[in-house]
Amino acid sequence: MKSEVVILKEGYIEVLGDGRLRADATISLIKGPRNIVVDTGNPASGQALSAALGDMRLAPGDIDFVVCTHGHTDHTGNNGLFPHATFIVGRDISKGDIFRTHDFESRPLKLCEYVEVIPTAGHTKYDVSVKVETAEGLVYIVGDLIFTRPGRAGDELWCSFAEFPETQAANRRAALARADYIVPGHAGIFKVSGQC
Repeated sequence: MKSEVVILKEGYIEVLGDGRLRADATISLIKGPRNIVVDTGNPASGQALSAALGDMRLAPGDIDFVVCTHGHTDHTGNNGLFPHATFIVGRDISKGDIFRTHDFESRPLKLCEYVEVIPTAGHTKYDVSVKVETAEGLVYIVGDLIFTRPGRAGDELWCSFAEFPETQAANRRAALARADYIVPGHAGIFKVSGQC
């Protein structure tokens, strides 16, 4: 049985002015042989995340892996809810107080039969995305590689926040060319329709 991607909490992003943003990351659940949460939202999202897991008949202790697409607080703010999970943040992999690094440039990290963590630098140096084979097609959960659906309000912000804009532009094109569906960093899932 292939994995299933469920949006636990849809993210958002809004420019407030004076250099301020109102934002929260999209929080995704991958259900399959392993239960995987991708991005945990900002610290104010903890109750909503716990409730959404409860709606799926899951508790934080049922989560095997937490993958954070990068280390910003709107994507890592509730990592503490998952004390028994293995965490992947950037190149770091940790469980409890044991850490190791993984060279994503050399090889993806396979979490289970249908799920891989792949490098997608650009927003930061060590961004990752999660590639999931589902019954509906290939889903990429990309964090801030793609803020919202291309062409929609908010997605243009990726350029302003990219540490490595040329790398990010190339990785955006690759994700949009390969995926059937994209879960962006700050909006709901969308079907890719030839929009590179």
